[in-house]
This record gives sequence, C-alpha cells and structure tokens, in this order.
Amino acid sequence: MKRKYLALLTSALLMVFLCNFCNSKLNAQVKTVWKFATDSAIYSSPVSSAGLVYFGSGDQHLYALHKSSGKMKWKFKTNGAVHSSPVIHEQQLIFSSADGQVYSLDKDKGDLIWKFKTKGEQKSDIWDYYLSAPTVDDQLVYIGSGDSTIYALELASGKMKWAYKTGGIVHATPVVKDNMVLLGSYDGFFYALDAKTGVLNWKFKTIGDQYFPKGEIQKAAMVQGNTVYFGSRDFNIYALDLKTGTGKWNMKEIGSWVIASPVFHKDCIYFGTSDTHRFYAMNAGSGTIKWTLPLNMRVYGSAILTNNELVFGCFNGKIYFVDPETGKVNADFQTEESRNRYDRIFDHKDQLRKDLDPDGSKYKEVEKKILSLGSILSTPLAADGMLYFGDSNGFFYALQR
Repeated sequence: MKRKYLALLTSALLMVFLCNFCNSKLNAQVKTVWKFATDSAIYSSPVSSAGLVYFGSGDQHLYALHKSSGKMKWKFKTNGAVHSSPVIHEQQLIFSSADGQVYSLDKDKGDLIWKFKTKGEQKSDIWDYYLSAPTVDDQLVYIGSGDSTIYALELASGKMKWAYKTGGIVHATPVVKDNMVLLGSYDGFFYALDAKTGVLNWKFKTIGDQYFPKGEIQKAAMVQGNTVYFGSRDFNIYALDLKTGTGKWNMKEIGSWVIASPVFHKDCIYFGTSDTHRFYAMNAGSGTIKWTLPLNMRVYGSAILTNNELVFGCFNGKIYFVDPETGKVNADFQTEESRNRYDRIFDHKDQLRKDLDPDGSKYKEVEKKILSLGSILSTPLAADGMLYFGDSNGFFYALQR
C-alpha cells in the first residue's frame, strides 16, 4: 500500500510540475512591456489614436497614455466611475460616466468640448459591470443610459436630437446599420430604431428563463450581413433577421448567461459564456457548434482577432491566445495578482474551490475574491504590434506576443 501511495503521489507531483512547466512556457511567449496603475477597476475597453491609448477607470477618470511608454499624457476627472469604453471621432473623444453624463473631450489635450446630462445612471446588480459606450454615425452620437433611455445627440454640440424610452437599464452599446440603431435593454427587448428619428422599426422579446424571466440584454450586439447576434441573461444567444427582427436561430446555454458580444470570422461567431465557463465557435448561419474551449471562469469581454489568433480575457486573470480553427490555446498571459492568489480561488484540479459559492449567501464576498485575481473584463486592443487592456485591480497593460 505504501508503495502504491508513493507511486500515486509521485505521479500527481509530476502532473503538477508538467502543468506549471506548460503554463510558464505559454506565459513566456507573452511579455509585459509596461504596466500602469489607476486607483480602481478598469472595465472600459481601450481605443487608440496616433501615439496615445485611451480608457476609463472606476477611479472616475478617463486616461490618455503614451502607447510606447505607458506614461500619462493627461487624465480627465468625472464624478462617477468611467466603465464606458470611449470612442474617437476626428478630434473628439466621447464616453459616459456613472455620474449620468456623456462627455466629449479634445483627444490631444483632454479639454472638455461638451457634456450632456441624462436623467441619471443606475446599476442593476453587482454583475452589471459596464456602462454603454457611444457610437458615432452621420454626425450623431448614440448611447444608452441607466435611466432606461436610448439617446441620439448632435456630435458637434451634444444637444439631444431624440430619445427613446425602454423599460429597463440600457448599458449595451448601440450598433448602427442600414439607418437603424440596434441595441438591447434590461427589459428583455432588443430594439431597432430609425437612426434619424428614433421611431421604432421593430423589437424582439427574448424568451426568458425560470430564474431570469426578463431575459436582460447586457452588452452590444454584433451585425454581420443581414443578421444580428447578441446574448442574454436568459441563457440564450440569438440570431435575428436585420430587416424584420424575426428569429433565425437561438442556442440555450443552460445554466449560464451569455454576456460577451460575439465576434465574426470566416463564417463563424466566437464568444465566451458566464457560469458554464466555455468559449464557443459556432457557424454563424446555422448556429451549429464548431468547437468549445473549457475554461475555469467567466468571459464577459469580447474576443478580438489579431495575427490569426482569437484573443480574449477571463475572470481568472488570464488572457488567452487561441487558434480560431481548432480552439487550441497557443499562449496565455496571467496577471501577477492572479499568479499570487490563484490557489485561494482554484483547487489542485484548476476548478473553483468547493468552499466558494458565487451564488450562495456570501456571493458578494466571493465575487470580491475572484476580482482580486485581476479579472479581465476589458476587451483587448491590438495596435502597432502591442496588446492593451485593463484589469479589475486597476492595472492597465501593454503586452507583446
């Protein structure tokens, strides 16, 4: 028995060594060029222009950093967390804040051009991490708000052109296609509005689920051809006809919200799930599954495609570089805090520890522990051979692969 026990122990130790060796080998392929600290979580996804990269932080600031060095050029203070991703249009940098205002800044200097006050922001629950990001089209700025309204603002002045009231918080980012503004609400409806007038063209109601009957829509849709794709808290991902809003197909991911906005590549859509901890490749036309990649934590941010690899972040504090054809992980990057705190969250099988229940009575405490890993909810930006993103510990990274 002793010999058998020693053999099993040796085998287990070897497996741990090999896993650690493989992980360090994967990590070695990705290098941190610089790391910049803010004072709160970063869920905003970065954008860049010329030599600067821009993003918002929960510390109420919008930052502009030099892309090559990470040195700050300027920062702009609001009165609320900036969990909206900014958008650049010519000289303007536009974003929203939890203070209930939409801001337009000069992208080079950080000076205020205009601001627009909504009727106020609100948060649905602790998993409502994002604010709506603006979309600019034909001299109008479209944005959703926690006051349940979709706004169209004049790009030059910030004056309201029209407003459309929904039945729930609107934190999804609008998509503009074929003179329609397309986005979902926490009321469980997906809306298609006339871009010039705000008049409703069509709306689609999500199916709902026993525990999430509204079927809340949290993040942006993706449009490809004549199809609109989006996920919902009713455990479904939907494909709708762009012109009519009728359903083409849907897939129910039983037991998991689908928060992440899909990305399209070569007839497939790619997205991560929440509680089932999977990343999907699906045929965009039929909804059939091409492959799935098992993970050990949620994916809320969207993937991007760069250098023929899918790149996306996870709540476990890792960025994955994945082959879009096979689902094979080519490389990964793990935040320093994730490496240091990993065994507080995950067991020796790389699964969430049994004593941590994200849905139990202490769910807020558990969520805080998970976020301490440096969870990556920010969608990465690939620019000039570098990869930029923020994490839940308030760090902003520049990586080289």
